[in-house]
Amino acid sequence: MGEDLKNYSALACAYLGDAVYERHVREYILKSRGNTQVEKYHKIALRFVCAAAQAAAAEALKDGFDEEEAEQFRRGRNAKAHAAPKNAKTADYRKATGFETLIGWLWLQDRRERAEELMNRAIAYLEKQEAAV
Repeated sequence: MGEDLKNYSALACAYLGDAVYERHVREYILKSRGNTQVEKYHKIALRFVCAAAQAAAAEALKDGFDEEEAEQFRRGRNAKAHAAPKNAKTADYRKATGFETLIGWLWLQDRRERAEELMNRAIAYLEKQEAAV
């Protein structure tokens, strides 16, 4: 990659992180739920990728972030997005953006195993929360 990774904005990292996380969730759902209708996959995926879910997972995982990861999360959380959240509380939207920034940043750093570890932990956390309801 020709550009220094430090030149990518938090929102650029979040843009990538959003796609990486959603792909990861979709693969998880297909593998864990078996073959079913696409509409059912979509409804399940929304429970993992919505801002509230990402915010809750990030909050649960953040104590395990190393110093650099915590900085990337804060950078994304504090980024000034131009679009207001549609169906999310502002605080959740910001934390979700922080989580996506971290995932995107790790991906760009070729720290994909760590990104996958965090995404798997987020999914496991959300599954546990859902089972408790």
